[in-house]
Amino acid sequence: MFGSLVDAPANSPHLRRSGSRAVVSDIGTVELGGSPVEALLHNIEVNEMKGVTTPLSTAAIMPSPVLLWRFKVLLFLIWGVSCCKISWDSVMRMSANLRDLFLYEAFLYYNPLLLMTMMVWFWGINLWVFAQANVNYAKIFDIDQNHLSHREIWKCATWMTMIVPTSMTAYLYLYSHGEVSLAASQPVLLYAAFAMALIFPFDIFYLSSRYFFLRTVWRIVFPFQAISFADFFLADIFTSMSKVFSDLERSVCRMVHRQVATIAWFEADSVCGSHAVAIPIVLVLPYLFRLFQCLRQYKDTREKTTLLNALKYSTAVPVIFLSALKYHVFPDNWVNIYRPLWLLSGVVNSLYSFYWDLTRDWDLSCFTRIFKFSRPNALSYLLYGRKWVYFWVIGTNLILRCTWTYKLSSHLRHNYLTVFAITALEIFRRFQWAFFRVENEWNKMNSKQNIQLSTIDKPNDEQKLLDPNGYSV
Repeated sequence: MFGSLVDAPANSPHLRRSGSRAVVSDIGTVELGGSPVEALLHNIEVNEMKGVTTPLSTAAIMPSPVLLWRFKVLLFLIWGVSCCKISWDSVMRMSANLRDLFLYEAFLYYNPLLLMTMMVWFWGINLWVFAQANVNYAKIFDIDQNHLSHREIWKCATWMTMIVPTSMTAYLYLYSHGEVSLAASQPVLLYAAFAMALIFPFDIFYLSSRYFFLRTVWRIVFPFQAISFADFFLADIFTSMSKVFSDLERSVCRMVHRQVATIAWFEADSVCGSHAVAIPIVLVLPYLFRLFQCLRQYKDTREKTTLLNALKYSTAVPVIFLSALKYHVFPDNWVNIYRPLWLLSGVVNSLYSFYWDLTRDWDLSCFTRIFKFSRPNALSYLLYGRKWVYFWVIGTNLILRCTWTYKLSSHLRHNYLTVFAITALEIFRRFQWAFFRVENEWNKMNSKQNIQLSTIDKPNDEQKLLDPNGYSV
């Protein structure tokens, strides 16, 4: 009858695209011989014949990862150029006599967060190398298997890289256009957002990792328990960021006293000025925390090397406080007495720390083994077993240990660009140090396991008498 459906054979050309193989054995059934694209088009055609609408699958409409990556890079470049252009135009709007002072203030608020962002990027690289070299850093730091990977660390660093310069650009733009109150709110909101993201108690934004970090910081400040590797590893990183903490303290001080985007802090003797007593106190705190950790280790282990390590951290105290004395003594006394003592203490601290890195923190007998990756890699080929890595790391460690004294000296901090560069280089030195410190700890753990296994496998005298041939009985 007219209008009735006629059964089509399985190989009917009306049910497949021209030039393709037969892919239909029944209405709506696809054989394995067709490609996924042909199968998708066939299902759409068949469903249209049946009057059914089929949405495209997610895989079919999603762009390729390469295209997404290029689009993200393009957006990042547009954002970077826009921030640079707006910041430059904003600075050029100011008068020449206020420009340097204003930039110094803006730099104070944002350089600590920029350096923290740099540290997070470097830590992601550390974790990536550990993963490539099959170093079980989760076991070394005693963390669970839900810890952040290098990809998640880099994701956090990416957001920090975008948020901090954006806030700084807004600060410069608003201040240069006369919106002083709105400009003053920018660093305040940024610091509050970072603090909330760190202490937010709900199960979002990597709660377990944030809890582990905060718990470790608590153990560093109050070393009432046995010191773990994660405790003194993070405490050592804090010593490299003492200048960052000092700038954070001064920034928060100005926010609390409502001195942001004002000239009240220009007076050096003010509560938040460059002569404040809080500056050397905050600078010395990370070294005191590490000193107390060494004393706690000596109490637990009775190893004399921990006392020598404590002595190393105590050598930073004279460097910091002798430098701060410049603003509180007569100029003649500073030149004739205190400055020579400051230089001497700086040399002692730098050389002692350099010696300890080479002889205690690192194991030069297995140097660069951390760069032996499980899969072929250009970086592994460049670094693993190369002698130039020895000379580079040892040489840069000595040079940056000496220049680090510059950062600890509060009477030199008015050269803020120089101090920023030296602080960034110190963070880079600590980034290098982390590879070989973790490598040394990983080798110690493996050697202990091998000794324990050899002790278990070695038969005692009674077993040898019962089984002289060495067979299981």
